[in-house]
Amino acid sequence: MSRILAKRRLSEEVYRIEVEAPLVARERKAGQFVIVQADAEYGERIPLTIADADPGRGSISLIFQAVGASTHKLAAKEPGAEIVLLGPLGNPTHIERFGWAVCVGGGIGLAPLHPIVEALKAAGNRVTVISGARTKDLLIMQEEMQALADEHLVVTDDGSAGRKALVTEPLKELCGQSPKPDIAVAIGPPVMMKFCAEATRPFGVRTLVSLNTIMIDGTGMCGGCRVTVGGETKFVCVDGPEFDGHLVDWELMMSRLKSYKKLEDEAHERCHLEQAAERLAAGGAR
Repeated sequence: MSRILAKRRLSEEVYRIEVEAPLVARERKAGQFVIVQADAEYGERIPLTIADADPGRGSISLIFQAVGASTHKLAAKEPGAEIVLLGPLGNPTHIERFGWAVCVGGGIGLAPLHPIVEALKAAGNRVTVISGARTKDLLIMQEEMQALADEHLVVTDDGSAGRKALVTEPLKELCGQSPKPDIAVAIGPPVMMKFCAEATRPFGVRTLVSLNTIMIDGTGMCGGCRVTVGGETKFVCVDGPEFDGHLVDWELMMSRLKSYKKLEDEAHERCHLEQAAERLAAGGAR
């Protein structure tokens, strides 16, 4: 069991927790993830990419959005509570001195992007970060990105922060420069990563994406996280989580992600109703 050391609410349904995990903090590399369970006996196994680590303190930081019953349970945990944590899992990001790297993060995808930006910068690359979200309140890890990036571009769908645009617009503009970027990394909602890959394709810019599929055991045995990449079946937990975005079968992957969408939405609504009832009860008790 791992103890929660700190918890912070970043937006209405996005949380950052710091978890005591000295071995993971020491061994983790950029791009790797852990699997957590809020309930030791019956909890769903949730894959979360490690957003940051402090080997000296023996802790890692996880950022997640409360979208279903299990993530709502995790969000309800307070510092001092314990959770099940397994990792680090997955293959680390291949880091080398590429030259110019453009890193694109959409919404909560900025969390797993952070250690990759950090590692690329440490390897001597010029790093441009594009941060995107629907609105200003959903932008996360902006101070960290600003501190690391050689150039930091911010876009929002509604124009409440930075430029009013989708992340693909500045990405295309950068790819159209001469010389063009040597590599692009895109992490965010599947549809965002798909269109980032399409934006870079005409320019021949290699594009890595980090996939977050349905996952159970994290060891490649259950087959739940399978995706098709370059016409071959791959398992995100052991073959990924990063793949060439130009080779991913996005339509198949997104259709599989919808398998439990109805149940997830129902659980999300139920959690909101339960929270509202608890607030009303607490108000009545006073």
